[in-house]
Amino acid sequence: MQKTPITKDSADTSIEKMFEAGAQYGYSKTRRHPSISPFIHTTKNRTDIIDLEKTSLLTETAIEFAKSLGAQKKVLLFVGTKPEAKEAVKEVTLSIGMPYVTERWIGGTLSNFSEIKKRITELENYQKENKEGGLEKYTKKERLVLSKKMERLARYYTGLLGLKKLPDALFIVDAKAEHIAEREARGMGIPVIALINSDSNIKNINYPIVGNDGAVPSVRLFTKAIADAYKKGGESLPEKVS
Repeated sequence: MQKTPITKDSADTSIEKMFEAGAQYGYSKTRRHPSISPFIHTTKNRTDIIDLEKTSLLTETAIEFAKSLGAQKKVLLFVGTKPEAKEAVKEVTLSIGMPYVTERWIGGTLSNFSEIKKRITELENYQKENKEGGLEKYTKKERLVLSKKMERLARYYTGLLGLKKLPDALFIVDAKAEHIAEREARGMGIPVIALINSDSNIKNINYPIVGNDGAVPSVRLFTKAIADAYKKGGESLPEKVS
């Protein structure tokens, strides 16, 4: 983990927003992972309360990394399949043109990307043919079989359309729930930004954000912060002279 200094004013503003979103609420003390202990402020009614001052510092570090990705036009894959994350993840990724996974993470998405890429290409070709009327060459029965197959592919790969190579980094909502994605990224040497709650191992994450990963307002706050940072990084690129 890296540290990025921030001003008191920016930290206070960030903490206020986090507090309003309920980012301070961890899980019960019995579920706490030992690596998270330094980030717990106190425990009330057996529930861990996260130290938002430390969360603010972690968030700023993650934001700076996201900005650098945007400035370099790197690909940042967003992953959030739990119900509390799906809408926020899809919304922000569509706004910045990045890939996403909001359904079940398919094992091998990173470690066996060559096979995943074939399925993405198959779905892209089908959608192109369908748009251009190219499916008329098939019989009615063939079109029905193909349509059902593409429905299954679309469910899991729509968010990955246009992904031609491995992503340069991942943003994950709840790294414990998305442990397969996190493990694949770690194995491939792909850095991970992750919103993690008190039950996760912080040592596995390159850019951790310790906060409530089970409440929609909190998830939306952090997901949007990373997406906005990526977008801001891209806007910092010098304009080309025509």
